[in-house]
Amino acid sequence: MIKILVIDDEDTLRITTIAVLRSSGFEAIGATNGGEGIELARTTLPDLIICDIRMELVNGYQMLTAIRNDSVTATIPFILMTSNPDREGLRQGMELGADDYMSKPFSPYELVAAVNARL
Repeated sequence: MIKILVIDDEDTLRITTIAVLRSSGFEAIGATNGGEGIELARTTLPDLIICDIRMELVNGYQMLTAIRNDSVTATIPFILMTSNPDREGLRQGMELGADDYMSKPFSPYELVAAVNARL
């Protein structure tokens, strides 16, 4: 089963995203912050990571950098998501190695389509 790691400090969005992914046939696990997300990525080796940008302690850009700089996790597809999309943020994410970028809120269809496109 394809495993997806969802990292977001907003409980409702993280739980809802995980539920949509599970109902679409994926194994989905969650982390409440970037530090926890980095650890889970290294220990569970998900097939895909979906990560919020704006989080306390370790933000999405820092999380992406840590994932890309670790030879064990460097090739895991990574989708950034944010509620405040802007060109600078999009460019920064892509320069750091993001595979896709989703604006919140997104529909279940958009979520599953983005996941399928990256897998």
